[in-house]
Amino acid sequence: EENGHPNKKLKSDADEEDAEDQNKKLPKRKIVLLMAYSGKGYHGMQRNVGSSQFKTIEDDLVCALVQSGCIPENHGEDMKKMSFQRCARTDKGVSAAGQIVSLKVRLIDDILEKINYHLPSHIRILGLKRVTGGFNSKNKCDARTYSYMLPTFAFAHKDHEVQEELYRLDRETLERVNQLLACYKGTHNFHNFTSQKGPRDPSAKRYIMEMYCGEPFVRENMEFAVIQVKGQSFMMHQIRKMIGLVIAIVKGYAAESIMERSWGEEKVDVPKAPGLGLVLEKVHFEKYNRRFGNDGLHEPLEWTEEEEKIAVFKEQYIYPTIINTEREEKSMANWLKTLPIHDFNSSAVEVQTNNKNPKKSSDAEGSDGCGDDSD
Repeated sequence: EENGHPNKKLKSDADEEDAEDQNKKLPKRKIVLLMAYSGKGYHGMQRNVGSSQFKTIEDDLVCALVQSGCIPENHGEDMKKMSFQRCARTDKGVSAAGQIVSLKVRLIDDILEKINYHLPSHIRILGLKRVTGGFNSKNKCDARTYSYMLPTFAFAHKDHEVQEELYRLDRETLERVNQLLACYKGTHNFHNFTSQKGPRDPSAKRYIMEMYCGEPFVRENMEFAVIQVKGQSFMMHQIRKMIGLVIAIVKGYAAESIMERSWGEEKVDVPKAPGLGLVLEKVHFEKYNRRFGNDGLHEPLEWTEEEEKIAVFKEQYIYPTIINTEREEKSMANWLKTLPIHDFNSSAVEVQTNNKNPKKSSDAEGSDGCGDDSD
């Protein structure tokens, strides 16, 4: 306080306070955010309030929403207050290129720039759309598309010695992989592809619309391929086990007939591929779009304008993480060594014995792999 005059507030402080007051006056609106993130180092998407030791994607998102002024602080502590819902509960280490969350926010100016400013670079909000007041991103979603990126040496026959970096997938093997993946199409009982679901549980029946493996490509001297799968919804570990079983068949560890067997009532030991390559690609809202997409008030939930940004994010953050982690930690190579341990011919009697001693059962494992959309 020089010359007896009190200090004036710095202009930037005053501006910030004005902006905050303005924010508080803004009405809250229901929106969806299009999110992309690299899941490495996170314990999945879903926030576990009160469990700070396991960091999730939603921890960082909620923090950025509060800091940017979109939501009041108490909404960050109790997410029901902003009607928050994620479309898919991706689990530990799983990435997303097209995750959708719905929530109520204050529609502040430059909202995307402000949220992204408070997020780490490997989490981005790529788009925003207004939706109907009762919209719920999980319930209104009619399908989800995942991709799974894996090194092609995973498909090399067990009797052939292969050098991982030199291996290249031949046309015949790729066709066999695609024939097997196509068998999953339609409705099947996937109780053997998740844990804690019995063969007569109606929720174990799932509808798969498409599943195929694309053309292989080389990155950093190693050949990779991407499997795409579109389904109504997926249970915990389901996609990884679907892929794990196809790998076991192609490599010669399991007979092709195991696939039909796995949809029956018998308990089948289905191996679970590593979580590293799994990416939530896209979520589909076809029914919602037909009803509200052209009502003059709401936009259809399609993201064609954001496709380029999604592609850039995948090239910058998702693919390099999968490739580098595979090279450094050899998650696929190490997992392939466990395939001979699986008993692909076990009878129901042996399984009953295992069930009485759950520690020996192949499904008595932590559920920290791919949470997919377990409901």
